[in-house]
Amino acid sequence: MKLALGTAQFGLDYGIANKEGQISSSEAKKILQRAKNSGINMLDTAAVYGTSERVLGQAGVEEFEIVTKLPPVPSHANDISGWVEETIAQSLQNLGVSTVYAVLLHRPLQLMDSGGEELYSVLQDLRAKGWFQKFGLSVYEPSELELILPHFRVDLIQAPLNLIDRRLISSGWLQHLSDNGIEVHARSAFLQGALLMQPKERPQYFKAWSDSFDHYDQWLKTEKLSPLEACLGFAYHSPVDRVIVGVDSSAQLEAIVKAIPDRPLTPPKELESSEPNLINPGNWNL
Repeated sequence: MKLALGTAQFGLDYGIANKEGQISSSEAKKILQRAKNSGINMLDTAAVYGTSERVLGQAGVEEFEIVTKLPPVPSHANDISGWVEETIAQSLQNLGVSTVYAVLLHRPLQLMDSGGEELYSVLQDLRAKGWFQKFGLSVYEPSELELILPHFRVDLIQAPLNLIDRRLISSGWLQHLSDNGIEVHARSAFLQGALLMQPKERPQYFKAWSDSFDHYDQWLKTEKLSPLEACLGFAYHSPVDRVIVGVDSSAQLEAIVKAIPDRPLTPPKELESSEPNLINPGNWNL
């Protein structure tokens, strides 16, 4: 099973299609049980996802491989090594585990700052001590890889990939990462839920790209695809190691698992965009 469960909703009111807000601890446990039953064995979380790590720890996650993320090192941190060690130790304590599968940098370009070498060094030391197996980067665009990878060895890259945002593929970076044995996890398969919404549900903000969404809606209709089937048919069958999906309920996770097509889909070229105000949810003005 290539799906990994994203858990931002476990600690935050996350996603524009999320109508329920932060999920309850009881629903979180149901989701985790559904994940186990579906063959999903990896969780994606982060220290900055509100109470997500604590909720996971309380639910019990020993049977899962866990990917978490180190927050940006604060500018006032005089002892970078001490801060990193303390922060990761807190994540492990919150999660109730002694080791995790991977630790990613939430702001990887900090490696290129003045304290970057120290940041990298302490992470490699903690990895050698068994705190985590793999070190990686959570990136927003391929240009970050161009800056960092010539200087630092990483094991895992997490990056956005969906029907509209295909930069990871079109830039050639997905092939390059694969050729170099670097694990790739795709996130934002649903563009934070925007690609799953019915036309009448989409926020006014997306009117600026109405032609693209009209094309998307027509393609779904012509191919007799649900939005879930379309998004998963592209992302799941792309040459990545994992596809991270976030859910609001156990029923939603069950629907996602059932919607995975048994064959890859080839979406129209016209759907692809590199417009940052569309493909980067951090730029959305909703």
